[in-house]
Amino acid sequence: MEKNIEIKKDNIFKKGVDKIKNIKLNRKVFAYPYILFMLLFIVIPLVMIIAYAFISDKTSSFTFENFAILAKDNVSLRVLWQSLLIGILTTLSCFVIGYPVAYVTSKMKSGGIIIIFFLLPMWVNFLLRTLALKELFNALNLSLGFGSLLVGMIYNHLPFMILPIHTSLISIDKSYSEAAKDLGASGFLAFIKVILPLTLPGIISGIIMVFIPTISSFAISEMLGGGEILLFGDSIHLKTLHNQSGVASVMSLIMLILVLISNVFISKVNKTSNSASLL
Repeated sequence: MEKNIEIKKDNIFKKGVDKIKNIKLNRKVFAYPYILFMLLFIVIPLVMIIAYAFISDKTSSFTFENFAILAKDNVSLRVLWQSLLIGILTTLSCFVIGYPVAYVTSKMKSGGIIIIFFLLPMWVNFLLRTLALKELFNALNLSLGFGSLLVGMIYNHLPFMILPIHTSLISIDKSYSEAAKDLGASGFLAFIKVILPLTLPGIISGIIMVFIPTISSFAISEMLGGGEILLFGDSIHLKTLHNQSGVASVMSLIMLILVLISNVFISKVNKTSNSASLL
């Protein structure tokens, strides 16, 4: 009897193994978890935002009232332009500071270690980093306002500009710049004509990783703005807290459209520069 039971168990086990072997694992099988994740955390939230944008907070009926309310809200529109201004200034500042840092570290043997030191603060929650920066301003008796907010934005987003540019620089073959110099180009001209165009993908990635989080930020401005500066993310947060979900959803849609426009524009610039560099 025991032998028969063991034989049956072995047969069941072998059948199970054979079934597993017969399963054809393809790309679709591995894609299912990612599809589920995107459905739950990207598609459904976006659909809900779009739906709430056309639902009245008072009557819960379909309406365009939320768009009209936002169009008449001069404060929110001013906050939008202010957010775009801070986003542009932060991105430009990060590029001006980050590109030389990435270029110098790419030439150093210990450049990778230095980049790690730039990334170490990112392991700490950005709220804690911002709070520490605020305490530093207070210790130095510096007033909080536009300048402190801009410094805080640069401080929190600078590594996102340095890392992709550094990655692009270290992937460039040194023979390119050497060939340009052999053809009579100066070091500066070789950098402008050869190195800079080849690092454009890294620059584009850095711009996206800095500009988009900056314009949608809401906590940094609360801590470092001194109560004087309100960003678009702050305004969305306040609208939600005051039971204006419909208007907040419209503002979120505007933010999404701005992100899409910036991505399309940057992608076109990237393609144009790549085709020009090939010529």
